[in-house]
Amino acid sequence: MAHCSNQSIPPHVTVFLLLGFPALQEAPLPLFFTFLALYTLIVVGNVLILVAVVGDPRLHKPMYFFLCNLSVLDILFTTTTVPKMLAMFLFQHNTISFEGCFLQMYSFHTLTVMESFILVVMAYDRYEAICHPLHYPVRMTPQANARLAASAWAMALVIPAPVMVETSQLEYTARATVEHCFCDHLAVVRAACQDAGTEQQTFIGFCIAMTVSLVPLFLVLFSYGKILASVLRIASQEGRAKAFSTCTSHLLVVGTYYSSIAVAYVSYQMEMAIDLHVLSNVIFAILTPMLNPLIYTLRNKDVKEAIKTVFQHVFSHLKNH
Repeated sequence: MAHCSNQSIPPHVTVFLLLGFPALQEAPLPLFFTFLALYTLIVVGNVLILVAVVGDPRLHKPMYFFLCNLSVLDILFTTTTVPKMLAMFLFQHNTISFEGCFLQMYSFHTLTVMESFILVVMAYDRYEAICHPLHYPVRMTPQANARLAASAWAMALVIPAPVMVETSQLEYTARATVEHCFCDHLAVVRAACQDAGTEQQTFIGFCIAMTVSLVPLFLVLFSYGKILASVLRIASQEGRAKAFSTCTSHLLVVGTYYSSIAVAYVSYQMEMAIDLHVLSNVIFAILTPMLNPLIYTLRNKDVKEAIKTVFQHVFSHLKNH
């Protein structure tokens, strides 16, 4: 926490100083190229999925509609943080304005909430497909899918807003130091003046984070409990394997997402170097968006074939020109 004088400082005067990785300040270029490579993989991988799903009529199904939502979300999720990190590593641009910091923080946490909601919607889609196959085409119409996605986006936009507004009302020094690579809520609260309501903000932020993580996780597990019960009632081994194979990609994504959340949470509760705290949160911000395209490409035959078709069209076009 920063020590502040009694004189309050108008919020628009505050500039946040992003600390980044203190132990690696002497190696900015390796950091830059590492994160540039990861960001490129994330954008290219998710754009490929979007192009494949949109361009292949075989993939015009609810499951792939929600996968497109996930891909768009992952591109936006990393774009809120990584470009600023790249500028910080390459040009030492480690300051960010008050407004820019809170816009980044709101976007990051909104998209975090959205990711957990989309994973719930995808689990619900698998539940309907496996547990109610005859009613699936009627219940999961394009209009119903659009309403589910729109509801998830709307709730994600609203939930973080009150905490962001309250955090913006805390007192900060004119040059507040954020012990992070980007404006994460807890790191920004820690940059506020002592006795400025930071404990309350930390507690409220923690409660909301746990709610938007654990409630969706419970709903996903509940859906898969129902799916497992339904799959076990299928008589043939081949039928059970075929039914459950449609869920494996989503389960791997869920496992990756919540594992990275657990790593970030544990790191905050432990006494360790700043670099490790920052790294754990950066892993959360990058790991899932990077692995999602790989998981769906390697584990899903239809997506794999569609992406192969995209590459064939591209190479054919280049050859003709």
